[in-house]
Amino acid sequence: FKYEPVRGARSNDLGLEQVPQEIKEARWHRFMQRQQKISATQLARKVGKRLPVLIDEAHGTSAKGRTKYDAPEIDGSVHIQSRRPLRQGDIVTVKIDRADAYDLYGSAV
Repeated sequence: FKYEPVRGARSNDLGLEQVPQEIKEARWHRFMQRQQKISATQLARKVGKRLPVLIDEAHGTSAKGRTKYDAPEIDGSVHIQSRRPLRQGDIVTVKIDRADAYDLYGSAV
């Protein structure tokens, strides 16, 4: 998260100047590059595993969902292919076939 004033935070009253925007951006980009590597490593460990996935969006035999460890607005998604139609709200077991820096890809089993 980038630095920003937070209503009610004591740090707002310290009388210090805000960090310049260009420094905030540079720090954020440096952080995100590092975090991307960490995320890719963590997700790669899930390849080959079978995970229960809650379906958030379904379009026939393809869907997007999340594991119990993932928050919908923050974390990546699990992209799923299935032989049978899936519905929003279903919980399906998914064999993870591959991963990228933020998302998992697999097949319903």
